[in-house]
Amino acid sequence: MNQQNPTQKYASGTVGGALAASSALGHDVVGALVGDVLYDLGSALPQGAMPVPVRMTDEAAVPMIRHSTAHVMADAVQRLFPGTLVTIGPSIENGYYYDFDRPQGAFSDEELRAIEGEMDRIIGSSLEFVRKVVSRDEARALFSSKGETYKLEILEGIPEGSPISLYQHGDWVDLCAGPHVPSTRHLKAFKLLSCAGAYWRGDEHNKMLQRIYGTAFADKKALKAHIDALEEAKKRDHRKLGTELDLFSIDEQIGGGLVLWHPRGAFVRYLLEEHWRKRHFRCGYDVVATPHVGRAHLWQTSGHLENYKDAMYAPMEIEGNPYYIKPMNCPFHIAIYRSRMRSYRDLPLRWAELGTVYRFERSGQLHGLLRVRGFTQDDAHLFMTPQQLLPEIQKMLAFSFSLLADFGFKDLDVQLATRPKDKFVGEPAIWEMAEKALREGLAAEGVKFSVDEGGGAFYGPKIDIKIRDAIGRLWQCTTIQVDFNLPERFDISFIGEDSKRHRPVMLHRALLGSIERFFGIMVEHYAGAFPMWLMPEQIAILTVAERHEEHARKVEAALRERGLRPIVDASNEKLGAKIRSARNLRIPAIAVVGDEEVAKCGVALRTREQGDVGFQSLDEFIDWMTTQAKEPSM
Repeated sequence: MNQQNPTQKYASGTVGGALAASSALGHDVVGALVGDVLYDLGSALPQGAMPVPVRMTDEAAVPMIRHSTAHVMADAVQRLFPGTLVTIGPSIENGYYYDFDRPQGAFSDEELRAIEGEMDRIIGSSLEFVRKVVSRDEARALFSSKGETYKLEILEGIPEGSPISLYQHGDWVDLCAGPHVPSTRHLKAFKLLSCAGAYWRGDEHNKMLQRIYGTAFADKKALKAHIDALEEAKKRDHRKLGTELDLFSIDEQIGGGLVLWHPRGAFVRYLLEEHWRKRHFRCGYDVVATPHVGRAHLWQTSGHLENYKDAMYAPMEIEGNPYYIKPMNCPFHIAIYRSRMRSYRDLPLRWAELGTVYRFERSGQLHGLLRVRGFTQDDAHLFMTPQQLLPEIQKMLAFSFSLLADFGFKDLDVQLATRPKDKFVGEPAIWEMAEKALREGLAAEGVKFSVDEGGGAFYGPKIDIKIRDAIGRLWQCTTIQVDFNLPERFDISFIGEDSKRHRPVMLHRALLGSIERFFGIMVEHYAGAFPMWLMPEQIAILTVAERHEEHARKVEAALRERGLRPIVDASNEKLGAKIRSARNLRIPAIAVVGDEEVAKCGVALRTREQGDVGFQSLDEFIDWMTTQAKEPSM
């Protein structure tokens, strides 16, 4: 961010006034940062604050631009469609939305285009965004006169004593905390994207509203880049490719969020899981397997029934005892630990499981493989002495980065989440030790990271690792969590060198996150064209005519002898059609067999990356294939 650092503190007043007094209020300044809090120019400045100006081109300005554009959109909707009620319209990652209650139901594409046109007219009027703090009675009278029942409900939810602010541009006014840009003339690049149904307050028992999504940027160049990225993301959508490549499906007769793996997808999954197992064995892990259900008492002890019940499926009654299908694997691994007395000499214990769990997600939140109800976690739990925490974190980080790189993900974003301010278990001194170990582990591995202050789980601090895909999107995958809660709840211990019982430190670790979600991310990252080692078919051998099939089968047998996965297309289709079919399946290499190839005992090779390579003898072709198909890190 291009910021000018202030040199003096200011008495309370508006941000704009303070910046003007310091000569920092340029024509492109739209707000200010005070610490991590963003203020617009009309907001009151805290006593003694040191505002840092935010310009239109600064990243910090983007939420203001989007929030302001959302207000203009809501104004346009109510101008064009009288009787429509507004609810909420926040800035979100990559855009904004507003929820509307309108008698006509969903907005059509034609209506969205009309709304965009009306937004252009509003923006062209250069209307100022004016902030006004009012009393609760004033706000209630205003929105009652307009019949804005949703705003009245939101108003009642504002705690007594909290400021109530309105933002107005032209004649349109909304109950809003802000911040906003100074004027509509600052809104130079926006686009409405889609309309979808959304329940009021996210509760399916409430009325269905119409949500319009949009996005906005400081300039049209940034907007175009984003729209282009969205178009590319549509092409890579794993749901679309999952059907085209015959990888998986979801059948509503079976249930939403429950995945059916087709042969091609199941084989890729098998290869992924086998690689996962090999790498874990090499890194000193043991693999365990646990049941899919457990008695209610288990989930009471773990705290899931107290804190997580809404995400769990209803219990089933077996011989008078309630059983729950598992939402997590942790309590089962602890039960294995408790099955015998442990010594400090046994530690650390590293136990991993591809454990299938089930969690209730609302239907509106389900999304292909990325948000499901039944999924397989690549779970691991490590039990250790406090002295072993730092070296185990270092090993875990190195292993995580290495395995993610095996699947093509090397651009990572790492965050350390620290102790929450209020609700947490364990002594602050133990938290400090754990956070120190996480920081030192990251430093020892040379990892750059940001800190999410207070963002840790209630049971311990954690490291989150996000991967960046081929079109720049970040996906949360790996999490490494220190847990003080479950060892205490389940009263697990080990016998130390002093022959006394001690509490072990427990680490939770999901590296890929879940097999389903990671698979979906990979489909979009590679646009379905997986690396050769992960492809169900690595080479398509295509015959030019029927007389070439014998040689094609000979090539196929030689490849299978080396552990490769060829398929032969000896159909009566024309060669061009066979090539298109192989390309549509994203098969990485094509070997064409005709008269010349039979005569010279070879193939004509084409690859995804190089195109037409030309003739290769059978021996050099098989050597090339063996090298290209080699499993990474093996």
